[in-house]
Parts: sequence; C-alpha cells; structure tokens
Amino acid sequence: MEQTEATPVVPLEAGAGPENPPCPACGEPLFGWIGPKRGLSGPVRRCESCGLGIVGEVGDTEAALHELDSLRRGELIRIENRGSTACALGGAGWAGLQPGRRHLFTPEAVRRLVANRDQVVKSARWRPLASLAGTWQTLLNSVTFGRNVALAALRDTPAVPGTKPWQRRIDALASIVLALPALVIAIPVELVGGLFRRGAVIALKLELF
Repeated sequence: MEQTEATPVVPLEAGAGPENPPCPACGEPLFGWIGPKRGLSGPVRRCESCGLGIVGEVGDTEAALHELDSLRRGELIRIENRGSTACALGGAGWAGLQPGRRHLFTPEAVRRLVANRDQVVKSARWRPLASLAGTWQTLLNSVTFGRNVALAALRDTPAVPGTKPWQRRIDALASIVLALPALVIAIPVELVGGLFRRGAVIALKLELF
C-alpha cells in the first residue's frame, strides 16, 4: 500500500511579521478579519489563539487592560464575547462592533491579559437576556444599512446609522417589521451559544493569585 506523507502543521508563529503584529494578550500573530467599515477606526484583526480582536492600530498590553477595566461594573467586567456564536454568525454585522471600541475580548483573552498583573478569572457567567439582545441585533444588522439601530433606540448602545435619510427610514421600518422573526431565530441561536460557553455577553469576576 502506498504511504502518504502527513501534512506538516504550521505554527502560528510562522505568520508573524509587520503585517501580523503580536497579540497584546498572548503574543501570537494577529491576522486580518474585517476590512475598513464606517464607524470603526480601521480594519479589524483577530488572534487565532486567544480570540482577541483589535480595531485599527495594535497597541500594547496596558492599552488592552485599560479598556478592559473601563467595562467594569461593580465587581464584574462585562464583555461582548468575540468568541460567541453570535459573532461567528454575524461576522462584520456582529453587534459587538461598536463605534469607539478598540479591543474585542473573549474570556480566554481576558484570562491571559489579567495574568500580567497577577489576576485570574474566578468566574465567567453567561448573561442570557443581554446575550439575546445582542444576538437579536446581530441578525437585524444583516438586513439594515446601519448597525445597531434597534438597540440604540431601546437603550444606550452606540450605533452607526445609515448615511442617507431614506436608509434610516428603511432601517427603522425593517427593525420593527423583522423584530419578532429575528427574535424567534435569536432564541435558539443564543441558547446553543450559552450551552457551549459561547454566549454573546459574559460577566467575568477577577481576583488576585
């Protein structure tokens, strides 16, 4: 019987270079994910190891930790999970791609980042209602000219409205007409995400070593 050679496994480090700078969380090279989009400060890169996403210029670990700390609410840090099922489904329409957001976190990226200041992730809890809202908006983003227009109307969520008045009118109508159908789809999508620890919104509690 003829033997075939096994395909060699190429390590992520092989992709390191000026076009693929190191991830601030784990040091692995960052790769292109989403091109320039209106409302974002630049193209989006992602780390294939820890999942961290970065919008625009890549900073250092301290910059990532600073933005992470800005998401703290009391004892918890709440992140829009870039490793969620909703993100995988929505891609460039993911509701977590918000204006002003530079670092797109995952629980694993947070774990590696906070280890730099002698912290660990004590708990990571799925937030079902917030996650459902994010998944619902991600689905609506696939049919609107703008992004996150429905959540912006319902609560304090940064949005990118359509550029023309007629686009904004269509987006408002689509958000109303398709709200229920999108919710019907979002419920099982987010339940699956939560079941496999890929919920859209995760609340993390940190503690020192």
